[in-house]
Amino acid sequence: VVTGLAWTAVGGEILFVETSLSRGKGGRLTLTGNLGEVMKESAMLALEYIKAHASLLNLDEEIFDNWNIHVHVPEGAIPKEGITMATSLASALTQRKVKANLAMTGEITLRGKVLPVGGIKEKILAAKRAGIKEIIMSAENKKNIDEIQDIYLKGLTFHYVNDVKEVFAIALTQEKVADAIDLSVKKANQE
Repeated sequence: VVTGLAWTAVGGEILFVETSLSRGKGGRLTLTGNLGEVMKESAMLALEYIKAHASLLNLDEEIFDNWNIHVHVPEGAIPKEGITMATSLASALTQRKVKANLAMTGEITLRGKVLPVGGIKEKILAAKRAGIKEIIMSAENKKNIDEIQDIYLKGLTFHYVNDVKEVFAIALTQEKVADAIDLSVKKANQE
């Protein structure tokens, strides 16, 4: 579960992106929750990036053929949360925990570049209300933070990134999740 920051008509909100894995051939990606088209695109982009950079996360590429992936966003359909989706997928596929009290916002390209998003001030306020201590966002959003009065930023640490690799380095701990599943693919001749 990864905490994302969203902008809605009523201001900033936090949202949770959950990813789970189940055994199955063909590596199906299922998306549920109130997901808009743009968010579905984000999830597909995030997964394609991870597939293309499996070695970055020390993933056996056969995982994708033997495990189905389910991404669920319980809150509203807030588009453009690519780094949140990518981190949730990376956490599930590596079985590594996500750092506590951390939230993020940003879109990603197929090559893993982290793009800026809007509603930064509202998102910061939502993060503070939720007890978030660290926030990851695009380096291009730094100018938005510079415009916010210090009083609203107190107690927050910002990580400005350009690439999703940096997001993973900050967000994923080396610690495995509780009840981690063994995702290694057993070869037929290794009975």
